[in-house]
Amino acid sequence: MTSRPQLLQDVRIIDLSTVIAAPFASTLCSDLGADVIKIELPNGSDALRGLAPTTPDHALYWKTVNRGKKGITLDVRNPKGKEIFLKILKDTDVLVENFRTGTLDRWGLDLKTLLKANPNLLVLRLTGFGQTGPYAERPGFARIFEAMSGLTNLIGTSESGPQHPNLPIGDLVAGLFGAFSIASSIASLRRDPSQGGFEIDLSATEALFRLLDPLAVEYEFLGINRKHEGNRASYTAPSNMYQTKDGKWVTLVASSDAIFKRLCNAINKSEWIDDPRFTNNPQRCKNVIELDNGIAGWFQNNTYQQVEITLNESDIPYTKVYDIEDVLKDPQVKARQGIIRLNDAELGSIPAPCAVPRIPEILDIPIKTGPKTGEDNQSFYTALGFSEEEINRLKNEKVI
Repeated sequence: MTSRPQLLQDVRIIDLSTVIAAPFASTLCSDLGADVIKIELPNGSDALRGLAPTTPDHALYWKTVNRGKKGITLDVRNPKGKEIFLKILKDTDVLVENFRTGTLDRWGLDLKTLLKANPNLLVLRLTGFGQTGPYAERPGFARIFEAMSGLTNLIGTSESGPQHPNLPIGDLVAGLFGAFSIASSIASLRRDPSQGGFEIDLSATEALFRLLDPLAVEYEFLGINRKHEGNRASYTAPSNMYQTKDGKWVTLVASSDAIFKRLCNAINKSEWIDDPRFTNNPQRCKNVIELDNGIAGWFQNNTYQQVEITLNESDIPYTKVYDIEDVLKDPQVKARQGIIRLNDAELGSIPAPCAVPRIPEILDIPIKTGPKTGEDNQSFYTALGFSEEEINRLKNEKVI
């Protein structure tokens, strides 16, 4: 079998962004073969280097979020740094940045200047609220995007109130949209190179809201303002989390009529099958409390092992709620090598999720962790045409 080239082979991305959302976008592209050069300030002050998880000596989150990238330093605010930056862009497909709206303009790197340096440059601007509107220049973080999109309002219970997940989901979703935007824009430009480069205006808040497809139409047509319901889904039933006799948490979904009938027989509730309260999903949603109480009672009277046997025999969609230890031990994850090892010069290797998606004909290539500050300065600037003496002078002047 012949191997295919990497999906984004020959795509060069300059990543000028910081922290998580936009860097994650370029990392997803790196996973698929793009050549990504990460630019930091000479002092290595990116806030991600101090974000947990860290050890006293190593920024572990940095190593995973920026995996697969080359690392250089350059202060683009410096006149000489700006000159070098524009030179770098001449041989670049995509520039990724996530500064507050107008920041690059103030540094003399407005879109007109960028496109003058490279007329075919794609510029991904990933901000909290986009390049226009009254909030355009506001700062933003993942929890801000999550809350303002309406996502946070769907998480939690009536007792807890709205809750955030213990992970910056807002950043990661925005990064996914960022990678999708890059790939789509490259496809568009390669289909019609005459259109030239352009700006990609990505709002992280809009990216989160894009996930909440039914909420607006549900509100307009039905007057429903969907809220947090704990683990119970308000749109399909039964779909909830239940605790077993031995304290394991299990999430179960039996929302189609066929699966619901199998569940009724499995948990000795066959009388529910013809009960008018439960004959279809809308009726089950209206009577979900009675339904959930009955299912919860069955779980409370059975150990997880008993639950597992019964639900498997009846072909019911369910799973124990995994922690990371469960994920690492799972036979499906192991069979597909869902956790890979990233090569690291300091730690030997570290575990991380595999690249997604998989194309069977594409050979896996080793991935290294995120670069140390300025790790590739010497080779990069030499290839750009600078002598060793010039590189040393730029270092001394804190341009790189």
